[in-house]
Amino acid sequence: MTTKLSAKQIGQRIATVRKLKGYSQEELAMQIQLSRSSLVQIELGNRGLDVLELQQISLALQFSVDEFISENFTVIQVEEEPITSDFPKQAERISVPTLHLKKFKNVVLYILERCAGKPNVGETVLYKLLYFSDFNYYELYEEQLTGASYRKLPYGPVPKNLDAILGQMLENGQLQRIKTEYHGYAQSRYLPLEKADLRELKASEKEVIDRVIDQMSDWSAAMLSSYSHGDKPWKATKDGDEINYELVFYRRPPYSVRVYEEEESDDS
Repeated sequence: MTTKLSAKQIGQRIATVRKLKGYSQEELAMQIQLSRSSLVQIELGNRGLDVLELQQISLALQFSVDEFISENFTVIQVEEEPITSDFPKQAERISVPTLHLKKFKNVVLYILERCAGKPNVGETVLYKLLYFSDFNYYELYEEQLTGASYRKLPYGPVPKNLDAILGQMLENGQLQRIKTEYHGYAQSRYLPLEKADLRELKASEKEVIDRVIDQMSDWSAAMLSSYSHGDKPWKATKDGDEINYELVFYRRPPYSVRVYEEEESDDS
């Protein structure tokens, strides 16, 4: 039995099947010759799609259109009833973050080089600058910057094993930790004792980090923590759980760093 689906329901089903099949948004958009921004809008339910577009998606993701639009559609049907596709399947992208320790340390050093002298930049601010650098980069390029995993904690997202990493940097003479007071509150701060090796950072990575620093490094810890609580990846994660990078693709302004606008068609 078929049913009338809303644009949001169709988008949610497409996103679910796409992830089940191991496609990134960029990969699927290339397969169906659609811009990635248009696909994002479809998955968010902000843009409808015609029968031809749905047919192209069904071929790429190997599902039956009749089953897809049925009232009782489940992703189990997609696994049980594959159909022949003319589209070659690309290698599945591994979305599980893997920490690149050397790069992570250099990102810490670079951030501190630029803003450790600011009195507001203690541990809490540093954690949030790292988080937004990592997640903003992933939204823009669908690639890991440092590969760090983040947990949802009461004061915002925090990189896993960060205390151990910073402790290692302290032992190696890369950082100095000092205890200060800021607006009446005790504060732990880190000062860089060596410069970051910028050869470890691509130009695109440095650009994203610079934007985060320029936007947020003057904010207080309380303000930055409050702001991080509004970010979709943090909001959609259970307390204490690891935050899924893929959630950046459901961000809304002002958090989204990528413009997902419908691209104008060339009528000429």
